[in-house]
Amino acid sequence: MKEAMFFEKLQGTKVRCYLCRHYCIIGNGKKGFCRVRENRDGTLYTLVYRKLISQNVDPVEKKPFFHFYPGSTSFSLATVGCNFRCLNCQNYEISQLPGDYEYIAGKDVAPEKIVEEALNYRCTSIAYTYTEPTIFFEYAYDVARIAYNHSIKNVFVTNGYITREALATIKPYLNAVNIDLKSFSDETYRTLCSARLEQVIECIRSYKEMGIWIEITTLIIPGINDTASELREIAAFIKSVGPEIPWHVNRFYPMYRLIEKPPTPLKTVKMAREIGLKAGLRYVYEGNVPGDEGESTYCYNCNKMLIKRYGYQMIGNSITNSKCPACSTNIDGVGISV
Repeated sequence: MKEAMFFEKLQGTKVRCYLCRHYCIIGNGKKGFCRVRENRDGTLYTLVYRKLISQNVDPVEKKPFFHFYPGSTSFSLATVGCNFRCLNCQNYEISQLPGDYEYIAGKDVAPEKIVEEALNYRCTSIAYTYTEPTIFFEYAYDVARIAYNHSIKNVFVTNGYITREALATIKPYLNAVNIDLKSFSDETYRTLCSARLEQVIECIRSYKEMGIWIEITTLIIPGINDTASELREIAAFIKSVGPEIPWHVNRFYPMYRLIEKPPTPLKTVKMAREIGLKAGLRYVYEGNVPGDEGESTYCYNCNKMLIKRYGYQMIGNSITNSKCPACSTNIDGVGISV
């Protein structure tokens, strides 16, 4: 157990947590919405510090990051817990685990050991992923600071619900973020994952204002967020934040509590990509469709293929000095050149 960051004491023994945008008010002996932060006699504790539940070495494209050191590997880690209740969660066995058991699963691994492992595997970055990095902030923060001192980059794969105060704290050590923008309907956010769209929008803008590289992912679910009008709304919003932000439009497969939904038709994914490009986004990618042309990176000026991909693998990269070799247009990203 470790005393949590980002909380204030209220009357009696209650506390208010302001790590994420739920701003939970937590009574003595109770946990917040994430179920991994507990009030004990007026002090908030994180229950997942040094409680590693999952670790892997992944291609950075799997996160997905297509414009952040493409072709590199990322040491990926997670604890249990999440501050969303997504009905389609692909990692529900660990993200929702604290709701089923009092015991907090995970093995004790020190932040220094994680960085040591990342160095041993020659990873370019450490990715805080699989569950929601916000809820294991204290752990991620300590790892990130050590990684920074060893020239290892840090990336969040997140639902976009961190508060501005917490984000500002980790900003000096955080290099990139992939944010799930699940829908452009507040009602869908409420029913699909027990959150609010407005808070996610504000969070995305905060990341942009702080100069952190952003990529956005939308999982397209039939009957929930797959209409052309909603996809146009999402594309227009991303364009308003920055046309250079890559948008990953991913194919849905039945999962967790949405097993009655069919996989997303490929034509819907292609429609979403076309909508994004017509809206003025420079880079729109089709996800979960290995071998499709929508996986590759093209110059937004002359349409030359620059990075060829198959699944999570980079087959080739012709970007030189961050420019298209055919027309010299600057290609957006971090560490994107060969």
